[in-house]
Amino acid sequence: MGVLDVGASLLGRAGLDHRVVFAGRDRESLLSAVVTGPGAASAVGVVGVGDGRLGFLFAGQGSQRVGMGVELAAAFPVFGGVWREVWSLLGLSPDEVAVERTGWAQPALFAFEVALFRLVESWGVRPEVVAGHSVGEVAAAHVAGVLSLGDAVRLVEARGRLMEGLPEGGVMVAVGASEAEVVEVIAAHPRGEWVSVAAVNGPSSVVVSGVRGVVEEVVGGFVGRGVRVRRLGVSHAFHSVLMEPMLGEFRGVLESLEFGVPSVDFVSSVGGGGDVGSVEYWVRHARAEVRFADVVGELGGRGLTALVEVGPDATLTGMAGQVLADPGGPVLVALCRKGRDEAVSVVEGIGRVWACGVAVDWALLCGGGRRVDLPTYAFQR
Repeated sequence: MGVLDVGASLLGRAGLDHRVVFAGRDRESLLSAVVTGPGAASAVGVVGVGDGRLGFLFAGQGSQRVGMGVELAAAFPVFGGVWREVWSLLGLSPDEVAVERTGWAQPALFAFEVALFRLVESWGVRPEVVAGHSVGEVAAAHVAGVLSLGDAVRLVEARGRLMEGLPEGGVMVAVGASEAEVVEVIAAHPRGEWVSVAAVNGPSSVVVSGVRGVVEEVVGGFVGRGVRVRRLGVSHAFHSVLMEPMLGEFRGVLESLEFGVPSVDFVSSVGGGGDVGSVEYWVRHARAEVRFADVVGELGGRGLTALVEVGPDATLTGMAGQVLADPGGPVLVALCRKGRDEAVSVVEGIGRVWACGVAVDWALLCGGGRRVDLPTYAFQR
C-alpha cells in the first residue's frame, strides 16, 4: 500500500463538514504531519464548509525568486507544458534569465503565474473573480480572456523591457503610514511633483516612488517620527513620474494588440478603474498607483469563501490580511511560499481550498492510486 493508494482511497470518501488536510511527498513526511497534528505547517483544520466561491490574486514584481517553477514543472506536466510554452513565445529559456532584472522579472512572473493557474484549473478549481497587483494584472487579464497568450506575452515583454531601459536613479520606499498622511507630506514638499504614491497596500502600508533625493527627504520626516520605512530592492521607481518617458513607445505596442471582454469578473487595481480591454487602460496601468487595499476591500465584501494568491510567495496574502480585519471574511490561501517545496505547497494550498468547501477534481493528482481498506471514522468519539 503506497501513499498514492491512501490518498486516492481517502479522497474517494464523502467530503464531510469537518475536514483536515495533510500534504507530503512520502510516507515519512505525511506521518510526521499527522503526528504533529493540525497545527503543523502541512495541516489545515477547517470547521464548516462554505459555498466555494473564490477570488484569485496574481502577484506583482518583487515576489519573484530564483528557480521558481522548476519543481512544479518537474512534478506536474500541465504546469510544465504551459510554462515552457510561455518561455518559447518569449524566445528565452528560464535557465538563462536573471529574475532580479526588471526586463526578465516581469515575463518570468507571468510565465509562472499563468502555468500555475492552468494547473489548478486542471483540478477543477476556478475563480469567480480575478485581480492582480501591478504586473500581476497582465496574467489576470489573460486568464480572464482579455488577451490571448501571445498578445499577453508581447505586452509583458515590452513593459518589462521598456521599464528596464529607463535611466536609473529612482527609488521606492514602503512607509508604515496612511495614504492621507503620505499625500500631505508629499504635497508640502517643494519638489513633491517628483514623488508619487506608487501603491496603497493597506490602511498603514503605502509605497512612495520617485527621484531618490526627494523620496529620501519625504520619508526622512516619517523616520524622525518613529514610523517604519523600508527601501525596496528594485532597479527603478515604478508607478511614478519617472515611468512617463516609456509610455509613448509602450502605447505603440499596445495598439498592435487585440483586446477582448473578460469572461470572469475582473477587479482593477488602477484608481478609477476603466476598460481593461483598452489601450488607455494599460498605459495608465503602467504609471498610476496600485490601489491593492481597495481591491481587497471590495473582494472582502463579496462573500467569497477564499482569496487565493497565484504567485511564487505569500506576498499578497500578507498584505490582504492587514485589510481584512473581520475574522468572518474569506480565508487567505497562498499557493506557494519561498523556501517551501513547490509541489507540496501547491497541493497543500488546494487542499486548504477544498477544506473550505470548494470542489476539487483530484483525479489528475491521485490518478493511478487504487482503492484499499482503511480504518473507518470513529463517529462515536
